[in-house]
Amino acid sequence: MKIQECEHQGHPSHAKHLSRLNRIAGQIAGVQKMIRDQRYCPEILIQLHAARAALRNLEVLILNSHLSHCVLEAFENNNPKKQKQKIEEIQQMIKRFD
Repeated sequence: MKIQECEHQGHPSHAKHLSRLNRIAGQIAGVQKMIRDQRYCPEILIQLHAARAALRNLEVLILNSHLSHCVLEAFENNNPKKQKQKIEEIQQMIKRFD
């Protein structure tokens, strides 16, 4: 998918999410250690589920940021071409994530 930038506000920064992503990386490292240590399967699965949930929460935060910045901007500026692009972009994301 071609990356479309926001026109006037600029692309929102996701730097504030790096600490959350670092925690998720720590969770994954913990799962790796559990596997090396031959921990009980259900314990590993619980940690994998927690890491997956944390990633899903991060996806929601970034999607909300995209909607409230880039998509909203296209509609506030009454730019039909950009509006159509943003709608198509959302449709592609829905297809990809389904």
